[in-house]
Amino acid sequence: MRIGELAAQTGLSRDAIRFYEKVGLVAGERLANGYRDFSPETVAWLQYVRTAQTLGLSLAEIARHGAELRELPDSAAALSALFEEKIQVIDARMAELGALRAELTARVGTGCPLRAAD
Repeated sequence: MRIGELAAQTGLSRDAIRFYEKVGLVAGERLANGYRDFSPETVAWLQYVRTAQTLGLSLAEIARHGAELRELPDSAAALSALFEEKIQVIDARMAELGALRAELTARVGTGCPLRAAD
């Protein structure tokens, strides 16, 4: 299917599809007339990419794990493991943000909030 049809079926813009192609998430073959031709499976893959982004996965993470997740017979287990890793990253970041918030709160109203905390 051509890029316009793929865009219509996925709800993505042609520019977004071109970007995903540029970063290696999708591949379209060039026809003799220069048009891109995408396989029908690309629709489901792009829906997966969008859902994964909504769940907080970066395009780099999706690209890194995409091939193995598409080919594994038990991709649900692989996805669960990936989500567990992502949860740990989020928990660590939340702890860092909590410490930063506490530091900022301690400096409010101190007169010179940029001095080293006592």
